[in-house]
Amino acid sequence: MQALEHTQTRSNTGKINRRFAVAPMLDWTDRHCRYFYRLLSRHALLYTEMVTTGAILHGNPQRHLQFNPREHPVALQLGGSHPGDLARCAELAEQYGYGEVNLNVGCPSDRVQNGRFGACLMAEPELVAECVAAMQRAVSIPVTVKSRIGIDDRDSYEELTRFIGAVAVAGCNTFIVHARKAWLSGLSPKQNRDIPPLRYDMVFQLKQDFPELDIIINGGINSLDAALDLLNHVDGVMLGREVYHNPYLLSEVDSRLYGDSHPLKTRQDAILALLPYIRQQLQQGVRLHDIARHLLGLFHGVAGARAWRRHISENANKPGADEDVLLRALEFTV
Repeated sequence: MQALEHTQTRSNTGKINRRFAVAPMLDWTDRHCRYFYRLLSRHALLYTEMVTTGAILHGNPQRHLQFNPREHPVALQLGGSHPGDLARCAELAEQYGYGEVNLNVGCPSDRVQNGRFGACLMAEPELVAECVAAMQRAVSIPVTVKSRIGIDDRDSYEELTRFIGAVAVAGCNTFIVHARKAWLSGLSPKQNRDIPPLRYDMVFQLKQDFPELDIIINGGINSLDAALDLLNHVDGVMLGREVYHNPYLLSEVDSRLYGDSHPLKTRQDAILALLPYIRQQLQQGVRLHDIARHLLGLFHGVAGARAWRRHISENANKPGADEDVLLRALEFTV
């Protein structure tokens, strides 16, 4: 019944605008995080954490796929390399009401490589093309790919265009490109987000050489000013850690990137708007900490930020913690 209920929300997704997106971030962009982000921006495209095909097909699909319809527009990111499994998971994503399904070809962690998915798949463009084609045949929602600009010593622009070209022929029209290569050994996932140099120029060149494709740039973008500058060269921008650590950045996305001048929520307004959701989730057995951990950066850079973080960190995990923890924390910010 759960999948059928979500199918009914599909008509709410409409055509996806990828001008601004929040990156899939493992352990961070869960359904509580995304619900909060949607209170700050009506238009930003939100992505789930990466979910493996095995977790969906051999675990609890509802646990991994359920989301609140108010999160739209929202996309599911999948990890896997078996075309049939990915096609089945894409079908489930469509049934649950996601507006897009994205294949992860960019994560460099050892655990992901051992499962033969993530960034290591950049060495196998034909397999990625086969996976994309299988998913495209299974669903009518867009199938997209998130990749790096290269891996290890296979980081030439020629290698990158070979990968993009092969996957595009299979039916992928949208590529989200993290503008760093990944080292599959020798660097941790965290180091792979910082140490390999950014090569925005390679992503810009992709857009010039593949003008018919939507090219979204990711990596190292730390402000809306930087995002707007990058939009002179590509079709969209994706921010990750900057949004998580400073979520109020989202409050200006609609006006600055989409021309939507609806009234801006204050930080306090955003928390008050979240309270009904928190009450509902607490009644369903969710711990306050599971939601509140995503709110720690809300007052980043303003008076009271440290006291806000400290009060939540010290109290949200206590037995019986409820909305009063946040209301008390707000008192430190005024």
